[in-house]
Amino acid sequence: MNTPSTLENFWMPFTPNRAFKAKPKLLASAKDMHYTDVDGRQILDATSGLWCVNAGHGRAKITEAIQKQAAVMDFAPTFNMAHPLAFEFAEKLAGILPGDLKRVFYTNSGSESADTALKIALAYQRTRGHASKTRLIGRERAYHGVGFGGISVGGIVRNRMYFGSLLTGVDHLPHTHGVTGNLFTRGIPEHGADLADNLERLVALHDASTIAAVIVEPVAGSTGVLVPPKGYLQRLRALCDKHDILLIFDEVITGFGRLGAAFGADYFGVTPDILTMAKGITNAAVPMGAVAVSNRIYDTFMQTADAPIELFHGYTYSGHPLACAAGIATLDVYAGEDLFKRANDMAPYWQDAVHSLRDAPHVIDIRNLGLIGGIELESRPGAPTARALEVFDRCFDKGLLIRVTGDIIALSPPLILEKAHIDQMVETIRAALQETA
Repeated sequence: MNTPSTLENFWMPFTPNRAFKAKPKLLASAKDMHYTDVDGRQILDATSGLWCVNAGHGRAKITEAIQKQAAVMDFAPTFNMAHPLAFEFAEKLAGILPGDLKRVFYTNSGSESADTALKIALAYQRTRGHASKTRLIGRERAYHGVGFGGISVGGIVRNRMYFGSLLTGVDHLPHTHGVTGNLFTRGIPEHGADLADNLERLVALHDASTIAAVIVEPVAGSTGVLVPPKGYLQRLRALCDKHDILLIFDEVITGFGRLGAAFGADYFGVTPDILTMAKGITNAAVPMGAVAVSNRIYDTFMQTADAPIELFHGYTYSGHPLACAAGIATLDVYAGEDLFKRANDMAPYWQDAVHSLRDAPHVIDIRNLGLIGGIELESRPGAPTARALEVFDRCFDKGLLIRVTGDIIALSPPLILEKAHIDQMVETIRAALQETA
């Protein structure tokens, strides 16, 4: 593939555009564990694209399903009509979703899934006669996409600070990072479950009769791999039950095998009332997201709605035929190759390899769970994020794609990786750190 004649017209997302266009990184093709750039260099993918290509790149079964569906029917609306694949895919999703989360509402992205989940939570409270329950509780350092709902309950400052007052009636729990005794934890940290008790403080401040829902990521990914302390999610679930508050899990990253189970809810043994999905739902081959709700929530809408349309919400592309075809094929690949179990089996080797970087230059903490790794670097005085961005550039030049957020290297490789890939990732990161001041 040739380099574009100009790079000027595409305003790139979450990117320092001026720096990129001075030294572009252009990817031309992808297969299995690797990208190939426009110069023909292979780049080992340590981030599953963007936390999303869980089964590896260029999977023939998924490609063929998309091609076949495109030839049969390119689009069908799902307002007052539908197509068979939308129901088939929802049934297959229901088969792997935890607990009684069996009702699926389609979106097109993780951001749309977050906003949809929040709207369902608010509408549910009103529909069941609790219209005063309008407050939403997020968490500091959380990422729930870039819609106004998601950034309101999210807690990453630069995602919020430029965009006005956002949604009103939102509060935040403290994050779980930096607890004494949790540095360089292998797996789930021992300390900090009591941080969930801050929900009691918010209940005392606002009263439970005003709180609709709490939304958290089982593992906070985009903010730098923050693993919840042992018992934290269980306590949060118990407190939500105690105060009649819905619990929403944002599983856009942790869903579809990332932790070695179908969902983070399965891994931690905690079932939320609402669960958001995207990314790995189609192996990123076609944009798609979804929200799963409990039968109790769905039945409440069906039985008590005050209008023929039970939920005034949806998207033109909800349940897009190509996305449904890709999703069905993706679930078949996951099941056929037992990739969730594979991730679980590879996790111990991954853990040891990632933690071997403990003595590398600038490393101040390492976190891991399943096939996720977070390597936190000491920030350069007066220049936060600069050191990690330099490591990112050096790794790419050495043939490795990593992701950095702040001064944290975040890793989430495809679930098909081999031990040799893990070794190469760790060796390349170590070399890049050694070359970085």
